[in-house]
Formats: sequence, structure tokens, C-alpha cells
Amino acid sequence: MKSGIILCGGQSRRMGRDKGSLIIKDKPMIKYILSTLNNEIDEAIIVLNDSERIDRYKKFINPDDYSYDVKFVEDKIKNKGPISGILTGLENISSQHAIVFPCDSPNMTKGTIQTLFNEISDEYQAIVPYHDPKNKLKTSEPLHSIYDKSIIPLINELILNDSLHIKGIIEKIETKFVLIDNKKILKKEFENLNRPEDLKIFD
Repeated sequence: MKSGIILCGGQSRRMGRDKGSLIIKDKPMIKYILSTLNNEIDEAIIVLNDSERIDRYKKFINPDDYSYDVKFVEDKIKNKGPISGILTGLENISSQHAIVFPCDSPNMTKGTIQTLFNEISDEYQAIVPYHDPKNKLKTSEPLHSIYDKSIIPLINELILNDSLHIKGIIEKIETKFVLIDNKKILKKEFENLNRPEDLKIFD
């Protein structure tokens, strides 16, 4: 079984409005990644920061539109950033591991999803793409990665100590780094839409 976690709990301060529900070419941004995940996973956990946002997303996301089960969950620990969203997602998946994406990465492809899933083995607790072989950790993309449920206690400990950087997880566990080679995995897939001016790529 394959699981996916979509992080939608951010405050979107730089964008000035909720990014997942932001309309891009006639559909909410989150729907781009949801569509890409069709036939690639068996379930998706959409993590949102409060019940009000969950209710809002349920109005425009129809689970019947997708080949996998869709579940909406609320952040377990508030105001702790994406590390809390990953924790919440991992605690709600049915499989042993999940691929994680932010809701503002509409350029992700099925090829990258397949490439990352193919790297899963019992040897590793995370599969993480990176840009520069000279500094894998610094140039890694931990919000576009696969994580094993075995790291849940570590995440709880990090949050308890207010150590909230995602890279603090992957440097403490058995991580398989996968090069973003612009062939199997494209650099443009990791372009986040954080500010209004970033939306020009859709013009």
C-alpha cells in the first residue's frame, strides 16, 4: 500500500491568502498535486491547521474524483510548521511510509513520484531528493520526500524541544538521498509558489 501526505497547514503570509485553495487556471492549486497522485497511491492524508479550513477544503475537493482514498485531518500540534504536519500525516496513514508534498508544488510529476517510491527499502527511513552532490543535506528537499512511520518518536522529541527544522530530522535518521538530475527528476518540480509574483509562471 502507498500513502501520500499533503501539507496545507501553512499561514501563507507571503502569498497573503490560503495557497491550497488559490485558483490557478480555473482550479485550486492543491488539485494539481492531487491529480498527479492519481493511480500512484492508495490513500492521501490532507493535513490542515484547523477544522474551519477542513470544512472549506471539503467543499471543493470531491474524493470521488480520485483513484485513492482521501482523508482530511487537523494538525495535531498547532503553530509548529510543516514538521507537525508530517507528524500528523504519519500518524494517520495506513501504510508504513508516505510520500510528502506541500500543497503549493503544482509542477510535480508522476515520474518523480515513481522514482522516489522505487528507492524505498528496509534500510532507509527517508528518501530525500537533493540538488548539489557537494552538499546533499543543505540542498535537500525534505518537503518533497518519503518518510517511514518509525521516525514518529523522533519528530515528537524534536517538537518538544522546539527544534522545528525539517532537515533536523533527516540528518538524524537513515536517509537515502536521490539526485535531482533534471532527467528522471526535474528541477522545476520543486518550485514553490510563495508570493503573488510567483504565479506568473501560469500566465
